[in-house]
Amino acid sequence: MNYEERDPYGMYKGMNSASLRSSAALSDSMNQHGGPGPQLMGADTLIGNDVVSLSDDDLGDIKELMLDMKSGHVAYAVLSFGGFLGMGEKLFAVPWSALRLDTVNKRFVLNVERERLQDAPGFDKDQWPDMADSEWARGIHAYYGSKPYADALNR
Repeated sequence: MNYEERDPYGMYKGMNSASLRSSAALSDSMNQHGGPGPQLMGADTLIGNDVVSLSDDDLGDIKELMLDMKSGHVAYAVLSFGGFLGMGEKLFAVPWSALRLDTVNKRFVLNVERERLQDAPGFDKDQWPDMADSEWARGIHAYYGSKPYADALNR
Protein backbone atom coordinates (compact mmCIF):
# COMPACT_ATOMS: atom_id res chain seq x y z
CA MET A 1 0.00 0.00 0.00
CA ASN A 2 1.40 3.44 -0.86
CA TYR A 3 0.90 6.88 0.64
CA GLU A 4 -1.97 7.82 -1.69
CA GLU A 5 -3.89 4.69 -0.66
CA ARG A 6 -3.18 5.35 3.03
CA ASP A 7 -4.47 8.93 2.99
CA PRO A 8 -7.48 9.15 5.37
CA TYR A 9 -7.83 12.94 5.00
CA GLY A 10 -7.54 13.26 1.22
CA MET A 11 -4.43 15.42 1.37
CA TYR A 12 -2.97 13.76 -1.73
CA LYS A 13 -6.27 13.62 -3.61
CA GLY A 14 -5.85 14.86 -7.13
CA MET A 15 -2.08 14.50 -7.25
CA ASN A 16 -1.28 13.81 -10.87
CA SER A 17 1.67 11.40 -11.24
CA ALA A 18 2.44 12.70 -14.72
CA SER A 19 2.89 16.23 -13.39
CA LEU A 20 5.28 15.00 -10.69
CA ARG A 21 7.85 13.52 -13.08
CA SER A 22 10.24 16.46 -12.79
CA SER A 23 11.30 18.38 -9.74
CA ALA A 24 10.50 21.62 -11.57
CA ALA A 25 6.87 20.53 -11.70
CA LEU A 26 6.61 19.92 -7.95
CA SER A 27 5.45 23.39 -6.96
CA ASP A 28 3.08 23.60 -9.93
CA SER A 29 1.51 20.24 -9.07
CA MET A 30 1.00 21.28 -5.46
CA ASN A 31 -0.96 24.31 -6.62
CA GLN A 32 -3.05 22.17 -8.99
CA HIS A 33 -4.38 19.78 -6.35
CA GLY A 34 -4.23 22.04 -3.30
CA GLY A 35 -2.71 19.50 -0.89
CA PRO A 36 0.60 19.45 0.95
CA GLY A 37 2.31 16.54 -0.84
CA PRO A 38 4.85 15.67 -2.03
CA GLN A 39 7.07 18.23 -0.29
CA LEU A 40 5.20 17.89 3.03
CA MET A 41 3.68 14.53 3.83
CA GLY A 42 1.82 12.93 6.69
CA ALA A 43 4.06 10.54 8.66
CA ASP A 44 1.38 7.89 9.10
CA THR A 45 0.86 7.73 5.33
CA LEU A 46 4.54 6.82 4.85
CA ILE A 47 4.53 3.80 7.17
CA GLY A 48 4.32 0.67 5.02
CA ASN A 49 5.62 2.29 1.84
CA ASP A 50 7.87 0.11 -0.28
CA VAL A 51 11.60 0.76 -0.57
CA VAL A 52 13.56 -0.29 -3.66
CA SER A 53 17.16 -0.05 -4.82
CA LEU A 54 18.27 2.02 -7.81
CA SER A 55 18.13 -1.20 -9.83
CA ASP A 56 14.50 -1.66 -8.76
CA ASP A 57 15.13 -4.57 -6.34
CA ASP A 58 12.64 -4.78 -3.47
CA LEU A 59 14.42 -3.82 -0.24
CA GLY A 60 11.44 -4.00 2.10
CA ASP A 61 9.10 -1.43 3.58
CA ILE A 62 9.11 1.37 6.12
CA LYS A 63 7.97 0.22 9.55
CA GLU A 64 8.56 3.38 11.56
CA LEU A 65 9.85 6.94 11.37
CA MET A 66 12.17 8.11 14.13
CA LEU A 67 11.87 11.80 15.01
CA ASP A 68 14.55 13.87 16.73
CA MET A 69 12.41 15.60 19.33
CA LYS A 70 14.91 18.45 19.89
CA SER A 71 15.23 19.51 16.26
CA GLY A 72 11.92 18.24 14.89
CA HIS A 73 13.67 16.45 12.01
CA VAL A 74 13.08 12.91 10.83
CA ALA A 75 16.29 11.13 11.77
CA TYR A 76 15.71 7.61 10.45
CA ALA A 77 13.26 5.43 8.67
CA VAL A 78 13.16 1.93 10.12
CA LEU A 79 13.23 -0.45 7.18
CA SER A 80 12.11 -4.06 7.42
CA PHE A 81 13.93 -6.46 5.14
CA GLY A 82 13.80 -10.22 4.68
CA GLY A 83 11.84 -12.83 6.52
CA PHE A 84 8.40 -14.20 5.79
CA LEU A 85 5.18 -13.01 7.47
CA GLY A 86 7.22 -11.10 10.04
CA MET A 87 9.37 -14.12 10.95
CA GLY A 88 13.11 -13.69 10.54
CA GLU A 89 12.88 -10.11 9.34
CA LYS A 90 15.72 -7.76 10.14
CA LEU A 91 15.24 -4.06 10.88
CA PHE A 92 17.55 -1.30 9.71
CA ALA A 93 17.75 2.35 10.71
CA VAL A 94 18.23 4.12 7.40
CA PRO A 95 19.14 7.81 7.54
CA TRP A 96 16.22 9.82 6.22
CA SER A 97 18.58 11.73 3.94
CA ALA A 98 19.56 8.44 2.24
CA LEU A 99 16.00 7.90 0.97
CA ARG A 100 14.45 9.55 -2.08
CA LEU A 101 10.71 9.68 -2.64
CA ASP A 102 9.67 8.34 -6.05
CA THR A 103 6.38 10.20 -6.58
CA VAL A 104 5.67 8.50 -9.91
CA ASN A 105 5.75 4.96 -8.48
CA LYS A 106 4.76 6.05 -4.94
CA ARG A 107 7.66 4.43 -3.10
CA PHE A 108 11.08 5.23 -1.71
CA VAL A 109 14.42 4.60 -3.41
CA LEU A 110 17.57 3.79 -1.44
CA ASN A 111 20.95 3.94 -3.17
CA VAL A 112 22.03 0.57 -1.74
CA GLU A 113 21.99 -2.75 -3.52
CA ARG A 114 20.22 -5.72 -1.95
CA GLU A 115 23.48 -7.53 -1.10
CA ARG A 116 24.87 -4.47 0.69
CA LEU A 117 21.67 -4.07 2.70
CA GLN A 118 21.90 -7.70 3.80
CA ASP A 119 25.30 -6.87 5.34
CA ALA A 120 24.19 -3.54 6.84
CA PRO A 121 24.11 -3.01 10.59
CA GLY A 122 20.63 -4.05 11.62
CA PHE A 123 18.72 -5.12 14.68
CA ASP A 124 15.98 -7.39 15.91
CA LYS A 125 12.52 -6.01 16.73
CA ASP A 126 13.08 -6.99 20.38
CA GLN A 127 16.50 -5.28 20.70
CA TRP A 128 16.52 -1.76 19.32
CA PRO A 129 19.79 0.19 19.41
CA ASP A 130 20.21 3.51 21.18
CA MET A 131 19.58 5.68 18.13
CA ALA A 132 20.44 8.82 20.12
CA ASP A 133 24.03 7.57 20.61
CA SER A 134 26.28 9.77 18.43
CA GLU A 135 28.82 6.97 17.82
CA TRP A 136 26.06 4.66 16.61
CA ALA A 137 24.70 7.45 14.37
CA ARG A 138 28.11 8.14 12.81
CA GLY A 139 28.48 4.45 11.94
CA ILE A 140 25.04 4.28 10.33
CA HIS A 141 25.61 7.45 8.30
CA ALA A 142 29.05 6.23 7.21
CA TYR A 143 27.57 2.94 6.03
CA TYR A 144 24.92 4.64 3.88
CA GLY A 145 27.20 7.47 2.73
CA SER A 146 25.03 10.19 4.22
CA LYS A 147 25.77 13.06 6.57
CA PRO A 148 24.06 13.32 9.95
CA TYR A 149 21.47 16.09 9.78
CA ALA A 150 22.82 17.38 13.11
CA ASP A 151 26.10 18.22 11.35
CA ALA A 152 24.23 20.32 8.81
CA LEU A 153 22.35 22.12 11.61
CA ASN A 154 25.56 23.04 13.44
CA ARG A 155 27.12 24.85 10.47
